[in-house]
Amino acid sequence: MKSMWMKKGVAAAMIAACVLQLAACGEADPGEGSPSSVSESGEEAGEETGEDSSDSGAPSEEGAGESDSSAETGTEEAGEEEAWVNPYTMPDSLESQEDIVAARNYIWEEYLNQARNDEARAAELEEHAMTFGEATMKYGFFVKGEPDENGYPLYIALHGGGGSDTPDLNNDQWQQMMTYYQTSVENGIYVNPRGVRDTWDCHFNPESYPLYDRLIENLIAFYDVDPNRVYLMGFSAGGDGVYGVTSKMADRFAAANMSAGHPNGLPLWNLYNMPLLIQVGELDDAYDRNVIDAQYGLLLDEYNETMGGGYEHDTYIHQGKGHNFVDNGTADQKVIEDIQGWLDTGEGAAVEVDANAVRYLEQHVRNPLPERVVWDLTQRADQRQGASFYWLQADRRHTKGMVVASYDRETNSINVEQCTVPGNVTFLLSNDMLDLFAPITVNTPDGNSTEMTVTPDIDLLYETTEERGDYNYQFAAKITIDFREMEKTEE
Repeated sequence: MKSMWMKKGVAAAMIAACVLQLAACGEADPGEGSPSSVSESGEEAGEETGEDSSDSGAPSEEGAGESDSSAETGTEEAGEEEAWVNPYTMPDSLESQEDIVAARNYIWEEYLNQARNDEARAAELEEHAMTFGEATMKYGFFVKGEPDENGYPLYIALHGGGGSDTPDLNNDQWQQMMTYYQTSVENGIYVNPRGVRDTWDCHFNPESYPLYDRLIENLIAFYDVDPNRVYLMGFSAGGDGVYGVTSKMADRFAAANMSAGHPNGLPLWNLYNMPLLIQVGELDDAYDRNVIDAQYGLLLDEYNETMGGGYEHDTYIHQGKGHNFVDNGTADQKVIEDIQGWLDTGEGAAVEVDANAVRYLEQHVRNPLPERVVWDLTQRADQRQGASFYWLQADRRHTKGMVVASYDRETNSINVEQCTVPGNVTFLLSNDMLDLFAPITVNTPDGNSTEMTVTPDIDLLYETTEERGDYNYQFAAKITIDFREMEKTEE
């Protein structure tokens, strides 16, 4: 059995976290208030609130095991490193649940060793910049507190700005986002990416998606980020980005906060299992943001009715506020209580809520293997390198159709409720989902039930580990069904 990764003989320097202390920037309370936004004419509506930290907080390199030049005879020469040894043992074959667990641990440690010795990844972390194709994503980076037993939570914050003839607007907004939500993070890693281009969709250009994947993978490998506590938030154009990113890669995030953005007509079916907080000012009528965001909150209500739940969300229409409102403060905020009534009459009573985006996010932990998944393939990001969504997989060429599927531990079954994908769909199987050594029943929309057996495969564990760089997405077996043949049978 061949390893999926090239093994290197010498380990590169490990990257150590560097905690950045920020200045107060002259504000009485930097944790409260909205980001300096941009008027519809493109002029800045406020001054910068964050210092330029793009050259600070870089990870420091630690010594890579140099030996003393005066070492006794028989010891290794100065500077020579000991060969890496995997602390786990790879089983010869996968004959039991214990074998699968052992293989997963071995492969995960091998993956981490390879990632941490990847010079390209190390350079990306040192420079706080990554490139995919013709696009480069720079980012600010801050470590606060210490990791718990599961690692650090990761907060990804997207700045405002958007379309501009020069980079100045987005650079200014990027600098402000370095502190805007970060002041609410007590413990975790805070990253604020700079939009890859100065376009209205600066946070969700085609190249943005694989760069978010790369960012998350790097921070899992180098900084002990907990992949089940990765959060996304954004304001204004950053809010647009939250809609754009979560609609295509919701399986990466535990929850998201969208403030003062516009959904641009995107369907949100893929947010099944991923909580979303929508926030907008009552008077923010540019591009009808206020009305459309309110309608999207109701749209998620309709999704819940259609799917029987699964779309956890809240919608905060900030009473009397325009484009700017407080979603990073300590005090409760007044929001419209009856959204449908407000849409109908333009008026509504208010209730006070905690609108702090970070405090909303930190309540949630991702379930990487939810028992039920809704996958809208029309929302695939074509530049992403993987072909999977949670525990479903389809050829990247398939960009039509929807899959609704679930699994049941008690009956050891997969239930395909709906599938309109014109081709193969693969159900990736983990020992955390089903008993892979017992027959698995597959129930399909045509009413048929088929009993199948699978053979756990070490190579598949390697492939799925590499695809998303996430221990939770290691799969030992799979079942593939051609739904084209099923459609022909039904006809």
